[in-house]
Amino acid sequence: MTSAPALTRTEAQERFRQLRAATGLVDDAELDAVWAALETIRPEQLFGAWKGDEFLTGHPVNGMLEKARWFGKTFTSRSDVQPLMCLDEDGSLYSNKKLGKGEASLWLVEFRGEVTASMVYDGQAVIDHFKKVDDNTVMGIMNGKDAVIDGRHLYFLLERV
Repeated sequence: MTSAPALTRTEAQERFRQLRAATGLVDDAELDAVWAALETIRPEQLFGAWKGDEFLTGHPVNGMLEKARWFGKTFTSRSDVQPLMCLDEDGSLYSNKKLGKGEASLWLVEFRGEVTASMVYDGQAVIDHFKKVDDNTVMGIMNGKDAVIDGRHLYFLLERV
């Protein structure tokens, strides 16, 4: 069995957009190929507010964030991150500390052989790793003892607000 050739960064960015627009299930392997070709990112490049969405892969967590009315993430500094910004009944944003078991911080962490910005939750064994798609879009992979289910990661994206 031969593996598909590696994507260039430009090809990965285009494939990301295609997968983002997909209406059906997206294959983990395709997302992994895109991830491998994207550029790593520094924590400071994430500062600000981001709107989030997930790739539907059939991961057991798919749909849970939508039910929680997850809006996205806010990165104020390396030590001040609100990972689960949600909408209340009035449409106002709040940090859902109960669901997130606290908030989070940003670190440089090695994942799949590369060091990239990663968000470490305060109260659970979950780490979100990030790579840059473009100046206003990042791809994320949820990792950690509490996040990897049946060997599968949750894939998501953030777009700068």
